[in-house]
Amino acid sequence: MAIRVAQVGTGNVGVHALKGLITNPAFELTGVWVSSDAKAGKDAAELAGLSGTTGVTATTDLDEVLGAKPDCVVYNALADNRLPEALEDYRRILAAGVNVVGSGPVFLQWPWQVIPDEMIQPLEDAARQGNSSLFVNGIDPGFANDLLPLALASTCQSIQQIRCMEILDYATYDSATVMFDVMGFGKAMDDIPMLLQPGVLSLAWGSVIRQIAAGLDLELDGIEDMYVREPAPEDIEIAAGTIKKGTAAGLRFEVIGLVGGAPVIVVEHVTRLREDLFPEWPQPVQDGGNYRIEITGEPSYAMDLCLSSPNGDHNHAGLVATAMRLVNAIPSVVAAPAGIRTTIDLPLATGNGLYASG
Repeated sequence: MAIRVAQVGTGNVGVHALKGLITNPAFELTGVWVSSDAKAGKDAAELAGLSGTTGVTATTDLDEVLGAKPDCVVYNALADNRLPEALEDYRRILAAGVNVVGSGPVFLQWPWQVIPDEMIQPLEDAARQGNSSLFVNGIDPGFANDLLPLALASTCQSIQQIRCMEILDYATYDSATVMFDVMGFGKAMDDIPMLLQPGVLSLAWGSVIRQIAAGLDLELDGIEDMYVREPAPEDIEIAAGTIKKGTAAGLRFEVIGLVGGAPVIVVEHVTRLREDLFPEWPQPVQDGGNYRIEITGEPSYAMDLCLSSPNGDHNHAGLVATAMRLVNAIPSVVAAPAGIRTTIDLPLATGNGLYASG
């Protein structure tokens, strides 16, 4: 029997999740929530860029979506700049007895010791009330820095450090909110964006650090973060708009889990808006960028994960991967015990039923 699923959000990630739900017979689409009146009333197939119709039209009313009684909701509404609203959405969905897979806020990947207990408890209470489960993941935070490093770690005799890197050109990432407001590209160098406010990096990627530490049965002394920004040498046009000369065009940061003062688990992001900028920073192995896992130990590893797509570049591929990591986890999340679930306690998703010839 098909799993009844609703889609919340049809933006850069949600549109790919919606397409995955419509085209996979393992799922029955029951509803679509959108944030704008311009999308309301449109058929889900149109929103997903597919031909034909599904008979499911989009609405701005979350209660209407929940009223169709789906087994699971795929939550891809933007959360980074609306945390209270997103957490309340999750609470409502879980309390209604509906499981959730979501792409943010990213700290819910592993929230314990990352966010205050008073932010976690309402979600756990709602999950218990509704006998429902919540899984937040994607590609980063997500499988590029939880599943992959832990899989490599399982083959080691000893480990001194795990480093998870994202080395990407973001020029084609078409979200002005994320690029300008959250990450601060195109802003004056003394204008500190939301992502770089004190403690926010450790909040966002602390979930990665804590989950890897849990996988290693490792007690951390604490988590630190640091960053460097670099200005554009001239005006640069990107998908989200114009980066003026002298405004932020490069961001490199680290979030570091410490043991005895040593950096044992590190998440590092190297973000450029043009591939020739800041050549002294770590370089990708393919045009546009890649993810990299480095383990120092016995044995040591360096693994580069290169994303591509016949329908777009590396940023497009990353958005599809983020969406499908969630969609393909739905059966496991629906079957899981109530509560906040993580990569560590869910079974491996294998891509069951996804073969497509040609």
